[in-house]
Amino acid sequence: MNDCFNQDDMQYLIDDMKVGDTWRIFKILAEFVEGFEKLSKIDPAVTVFGSARVKPDEPHYALAVEIGRKLAEEGITVVTGGGPGIMEAANKGAFEAGGQSVGLNIELPFEQQPNPYVKKSITFDYFFVRKVMLVKYANAFVILPGGFGTLDELFESITLIQTGKIMPFPTILVDSGYWGGLLDWIKDRMRGMGYISESDLNYIQVVDTADEAIAIIKEFLETSRINK
Repeated sequence: MNDCFNQDDMQYLIDDMKVGDTWRIFKILAEFVEGFEKLSKIDPAVTVFGSARVKPDEPHYALAVEIGRKLAEEGITVVTGGGPGIMEAANKGAFEAGGQSVGLNIELPFEQQPNPYVKKSITFDYFFVRKVMLVKYANAFVILPGGFGTLDELFESITLIQTGKIMPFPTILVDSGYWGGLLDWIKDRMRGMGYISESDLNYIQVVDTADEAIAIIKEFLETSRINK
C-alpha cells in the first residue's frame, strides 16, 4: 500500500477527540477567549497568507517583506499564521517598519515554528479556532503563492463572502503568473458550467506589486470609513 495511506500508528487530532470530548470543549473555548481578548484592538488589520516553504533569498519572500512594510507604514496591523516563509517575511516587513506584527501560530509536527518578527503571538491547537481569528479581525486578505493551506484560506474566504457570512473585503492574489492557471480554470470550468456566478469573480483581485495591493486596501478602508 502507498505510504501515504499506511499510517495506522499515527494519532490524528480528529480521532483523538473521541476521548475526553467534554473537557476538550473548554480548551476550545479558552482558545477563542484568548484570541478575542488579544486581537480586539488591532484594527485595521490585513491577514497575509502564503507558503511556509519560501526561502529568504526567493523573490516572493522579498515581495512579502515589502508588503508587510508598506502596510505598517499605513498604520495597518499585519497578521499572519506566525510561521516561516511568506508569514515570516510579512511579519518581518511590519516589524522592521515599527508596525504591529501579529502571528497566529498552529501546533504542527513540521514546518510551523514561530518566526522572530512577531510582536503579538497566539498559538492554537485547533485549526478552526485559528481560522476564525485570521478572518474575524481582517479588513483584507493578501495571498501570495502557496500550497494547500493557502488555497484553503483563499477558497474559505471567498465562500464566506459569497454566502454572506462575512462582509465583503478585498481578497488580493499576488503574482498573476502563479495564480493565472487557477483563475483560468475557475473561469472556464466553474463559471462555464454554472457552478459560480459571473459576479463571484469580483471577489478576487489579482496584482503583481506591493503598491497595487496597498492601493486596493487603502481605497477599501477609506470607503468603509465614509460609509460608517
